[in-house]
Amino acid sequence: MRKRISARKFGKSTAHRKAMMSNMASSLIEHKRIKTTHQKALELRKFIEPMITKAKEKSVHNRREVMKKIHNSDAVKTLFDVIAPVYSDRPGGYTRIIKLGTRTNDAAKISLIEFVDKAQFKVDEVAPIEPEEVPKEDA
Repeated sequence: MRKRISARKFGKSTAHRKAMMSNMASSLIEHKRIKTTHQKALELRKFIEPMITKAKEKSVHNRREVMKKIHNSDAVKTLFDVIAPVYSDRPGGYTRIIKLGTRTNDAAKISLIEFVDKAQFKVDEVAPIEPEEVPKEDA
């Protein structure tokens, strides 16, 4: 019996699935568009859109909530400083999925997932993290 299961398993363990979604979200934030299978794109949309909604309100709590899911600090900084301000007045629907066809070897459906207003931020724009200066100890 189905019992309202909403997430896809992809034949992977829970840890692998969570790591895959975190890595795909980091890649999407970094490159602003990625090509993947259609089913993974649908799951990634469900994963990334709540993160963008949380990033619109810049608070320590929201940053830590996003860091629980996306383990790349550069990606989280870019999400909060570059991507979220673009969507400050948008109530949802931050990503678009474009079907590209099927892959030759296994006939998997391939899709392109991208941010909707990606023209408003540069493709290579990444918020750099300033390294903290560590005082050197004299020997």
